[in-house]
Amino acid sequence: MALLRRFEAMSFSAQLIAVAVVCDPIGFAAGYLLAPEFGVEPILGGVYGLVAASVPLSLLVLRESMSG
Repeated sequence: MALLRRFEAMSFSAQLIAVAVVCDPIGFAAGYLLAPEFGVEPILGGVYGLVAASVPLSLLVLRESMSG
């Protein structure tokens, strides 16, 4: 819970950067590693993973736009 409070205490721009730094590498790596299971080239799977990793970032922007 302390991490959540610390995250919410950050400015909006810092929150965006933190979410991108955490989610983008995880999304790329997961897509790259899982792509052969679905018959897709690994680099294309990495791109799909980056697209999927942008969902939390979009939700953060949506939450900010609705609150302010």
